[in-house]
Parts: sequence; C-alpha cells; structure tokens
Amino acid sequence: MPELQDRPTLVSFQKYVSELEVERGFSSQTIIDKCLLLGEEVGELFKAVRKSEGLLVDTNSNFTEIGDELADILIYVCAIANRKGIDLEVAFREKEKKNKKRVWKSAK
Repeated sequence: MPELQDRPTLVSFQKYVSELEVERGFSSQTIIDKCLLLGEEVGELFKAVRKSEGLLVDTNSNFTEIGDELADILIYVCAIANRKGIDLEVAFREKEKKNKKRVWKSAK
C-alpha cells in the first residue's frame, strides 16, 4: 500500500498517485478517461460549494465535502500529469514566470 510522506512535495503527490493507481487497478485508464473523471469531480466540487453557500439545491442529491472534492481533483490532475510526463512543480513554476509578466485589471 502506498504511503504519502508528511509534508509532501508535488513530486511526492505524483508518485503516490502513480502507485495508488497501480494498487487500485486504475493504471490502464487513458488520459481521456482521467479528463472526463476530472470534469465530474469539478462538477461535484461546484455542487458542494453551492450547498455550503446556501444556494438552492436538490434535496435528493448526494453531497460531499469541499475538501473531499478538492482532494479528488488533485488526484486526477496528478494522474493526467503523470500520463503526459509532466512534473507539476516545474510546470507550476514556469507558468508563474509567465503570469508575473501579465497585467491584471478589471474588465469594467
């Protein structure tokens, strides 16, 4: 059974997800499978946020915690990155270099 170290790095998360996918039988799922599953989890996050913010919801619907859905999303993001050989820490740092050069202002 894979173990996630205390205070893991992004690389540690990616390695853990890779190992858990093998253990749970998910390693043969394609990147398309993972993207579709990620989309479902994002929808579940939105539903959990709606409930937490007191918006109208279907009382027959199942709800989970926002933290649970964010964790599921992180798992799928790691799985997608792993399938494409992307080191998320490197990708994050490179993207932030680009973002720091952008000018952000209101669209009004």
